[in-house]
Amino acid sequence: MHYKFLGNTGLKVSELCLGCMTFGRESSKALSFQMMDMFLERGGNFFDTANVYERGTSEMVLGEWLKDKPRDEMVIATKVRFPMGDDPNNVGLSRKHILQSIEDSLNRLGLDYIDLYQVHMWDSATPLEETLRTLDTLVQSGKVRYIGASNFTAWQLQKAIDMSRYNGWESFVTLQPLYNLLDRELEWELLPLAQNEGLGTLIWSPLRGGWLSGKYTRDMQAPPSGTRVKKATEQGWSETWDVYANERTWQILDVLEAIADDLDRSVAQVALRWMMQRPGVTTPIIGVRKLSHLEDNLGATEFELSEAQMTQLNEVSEQPKPYPYSFIKDRE
Repeated sequence: MHYKFLGNTGLKVSELCLGCMTFGRESSKALSFQMMDMFLERGGNFFDTANVYERGTSEMVLGEWLKDKPRDEMVIATKVRFPMGDDPNNVGLSRKHILQSIEDSLNRLGLDYIDLYQVHMWDSATPLEETLRTLDTLVQSGKVRYIGASNFTAWQLQKAIDMSRYNGWESFVTLQPLYNLLDRELEWELLPLAQNEGLGTLIWSPLRGGWLSGKYTRDMQAPPSGTRVKKATEQGWSETWDVYANERTWQILDVLEAIADDLDRSVAQVALRWMMQRPGVTTPIIGVRKLSHLEDNLGATEFELSEAQMTQLNEVSEQPKPYPYSFIKDRE
């Protein structure tokens, strides 16, 4: 396992981050402990969760596992934004909700501080100044080491960075966005912004809910039972079958499978490796339900793709750019 600086900070994190969203949901506490043990044994030090994952259960499972671990050697990230109950003030990025949420997260995790505290999404109902000043207070108090954002548009992220800089407040050091071979819109604005501002990027859904794991083929008429894509289709989540079961996806999978065969690697490992070698990416967040999935994903740290293989994957997954990106590109 290699380590990278988290954006422009002096903090080093493992090249893969273990996502904890499945803990207490698809994965039992015992299985979650086994997965975290394996990740730690393989050199991983970066764990990402959120207060809303299984209504706090994910944080509690992670916190219980941390009790007999060298806490200062771990980098723990969690999030705040989405509702945790019916109370109208128990949602959003108001000062009240952030201050209550940080205390709740610290209690569930059994920690004195959180390494990376992320706002889970933009909150149009709360003045941005209120949110950013509150986050700055958390850093000054020592309860939080660094702050980050997730699921922001480019203008929202830039506005937040500029406002923090102007006021001398602690600024976002990371962005946690969606990015993978099937979803490359991040490259149009958010990734260049993150690179320009020196933000680390923590990529969620690098395998797009299993679409890039090798379990789906062009001869299928529907997702297999028990898969995340099956559940996403039933629940209306973004990984739904109707969105991705198309010729572009099958062509990408064809190339992934060919490269995987040449390297004697799995499709998932090649898809993750592509992500790990993309400019501006700090670490993909891997979310797994089984030990075998984690073992396979960790194999992405053991090899590199050649320039030719990267080019193949870049070209087959290239997305036509809408205006103004297409207009600008044609004239650069």
